[in-house]
Amino acid sequence: MITLSRRRVSARRLHSVAEELLEASTLCAISTVSPGGHAHVNTAYFASAPDLRIVWPSEPRARHSRNLRTNPSAAIAVFDSNQTWGKPDRGIQLFGSARLGDDEAEEIYAARFSDHEGFEAYRPYVLVPSRVKLFDERTLGAATFVTARVARNGKLSWERTEVYDSRRY
Repeated sequence: MITLSRRRVSARRLHSVAEELLEASTLCAISTVSPGGHAHVNTAYFASAPDLRIVWPSEPRARHSRNLRTNPSAAIAVFDSNQTWGKPDRGIQLFGSARLGDDEAEEIYAARFSDHEGFEAYRPYVLVPSRVKLFDERTLGAATFVTARVARNGKLSWERTEVYDSRRY
């Protein structure tokens, strides 16, 4: 059972939690939509900007890159795959639109990966999030998911807090 909580979370706290979650892992799962409406997922190394844009390298002919040319809708999940069931968990989901990036995107990526020497055959792609869903049990509470809207400048505003009754699993 999912209960909506009236517990709001401040913009500053939301942004702090989001940044910590994005720093906790270097891999993400990227979901795109094919021209036929089918879901596609891909895993990639990523970097994030202070405004929560996500940058990853991709070959322009890869399925997810082609999908983005026809439908920019995308979602990204970031989490530590070494988490243990029953222990405090954490992760972040970002929803928005993605596109081919520019030189600034490549700089964002290079700032996280010091061995990065340019994309060559790969190109930087960028997700501009419009919404995030945060899950950090140590910070936000057990089985608690907080959804926030993302403004163009990266500022987060609380939208809702959902608490899952884990006894039902």
